[in-house]
Amino acid sequence: MIDENDKSATIRMFHVHKNYGSKQALININLDVSKNEFLFITGPSGAGKSTLLKLLYLGEPVSEGQILIDGMNLSRISRKRIPLLRRKLGIIFQDYKLIPTRTVFDNVALVLEAMGKKRQFIQKKVNSVLRMVGMEKRFNAMPQSLSGGEQQRIAVARAVIGMPKIILADEPTGSLDTESASAVFDLLKEFHTRGATLLVATHDQELIRKTGRKAIYLKEGRQTK
Repeated sequence: MIDENDKSATIRMFHVHKNYGSKQALININLDVSKNEFLFITGPSGAGKSTLLKLLYLGEPVSEGQILIDGMNLSRISRKRIPLLRRKLGIIFQDYKLIPTRTVFDNVALVLEAMGKKRQFIQKKVNSVLRMVGMEKRFNAMPQSLSGGEQQRIAVARAVIGMPKIILADEPTGSLDTESASAVFDLLKEFHTRGATLLVATHDQELIRKTGRKAIYLKEGRQTK
């Protein structure tokens, strides 16, 4: 059994399996991620990178094994505590997942609104974070009017606005040109510097090489290194 009193790791995965019917998407994953660690999850398409992140934010349940996040056992978490878990997480999706009928400001503000923050606080905080990601002049724009790089910056802003302990980023630079990818990645490094634990799923080996950060490799659902 996993020791729920062990505080040495922010994220712990213990003999984790994920199946979709007869297909094994993840096989016997064991992983400890320390507080403020910057970790890449890499491997070819279909290796299980996105699935691993989904398990961490309960986008999918595990088929077998246990996961602890900040001391919370996801296999035992009650429905009413799931919002508490997700407030610890900032999630950056590969396809941005911005609401097309809401402005840039509203897309970012939704996180604080869900947390019950007052409007005056929301106004100041959203403006501050939009300045940080270089999008303060586009606060009233609609997502469809933005470039891919701009949409990803808004996705980053939305992920960090609640000051999460952990940021999960799924191929955050995968569909961007070199300049936009560099800018987005610099933003992620900034929030890591501010204390967040960062897990980035990517197939970009050059990105990993340049940063020199630790990486775990997946192939056909298994850790290979």
